[in-house]
Amino acid sequence: MKEYKGIGRMWHLYKLGGVTPAIASMLGSQKAQHMAYIRHANRHLRNPSMLDMPLAELEAAVFDLETTGFHPGSGDEIISFGAVLMRGEKAIEEGGSFYSLVNPGRAIPEHIQQLTGITDDMVKEAPPLVEVLRQFMAFVGKRLLIAHASGHDKKFLDAALWRTSRVNLNHRVLDTMMVAKWLEPGREDYGLDGLLSSNGIHLRRRHHALDDALMTGKLWEIYLKRMLERQVTTLGDLYAYLSQH
Repeated sequence: MKEYKGIGRMWHLYKLGGVTPAIASMLGSQKAQHMAYIRHANRHLRNPSMLDMPLAELEAAVFDLETTGFHPGSGDEIISFGAVLMRGEKAIEEGGSFYSLVNPGRAIPEHIQQLTGITDDMVKEAPPLVEVLRQFMAFVGKRLLIAHASGHDKKFLDAALWRTSRVNLNHRVLDTMMVAKWLEPGREDYGLDGLLSSNGIHLRRRHHALDDALMTGKLWEIYLKRMLERQVTTLGDLYAYLSQH
């Protein structure tokens, strides 16, 4: 009980700001530094002025996660992050991509290894979640996050932020599946494979986080051109249209 109260007091001090020597000692200074950075970077991200930003100039991070399953609350973990930066409809070339494996601290189910090509041996020496999460947060900055069928990725990212740093995801997240349902009504399938194929986008390695992010970025590029042709010029305009569909 005494130990529990001590940990609770440390968390209270930590939440008030900064990394205290007690927290650094308890968690290890490097992990505490990662946590402090994540908490700092996650503040004041949901900027209302982003809604007025012209889509042609909007900076976004298109991202994808690979995971051991579908349920972060039941022990499933992130095993890789992939992301690409875009400004308007153009990918940012120099320093504009991010990829890392994650050591999930558990065995990867056989069917996930077959699906993703990520094996237990590959993640054995990979960085822990809190380290990769810090790198990812530094990479995406305050940009809009874009993902396909984003509910899965958002759920895992939010769970990872809370578990490692006791913060919730504050970024705006845009789902290209919702954009597809507005721009391509009446389709039977809005999965990424079908949308890539019908839009003439070459399929790279599917279920590889970086390649999936690159392909989703190309899909966003095509959709952005169509939106601008429809005089949908700001993120606020886009949200207004999506709310009606």
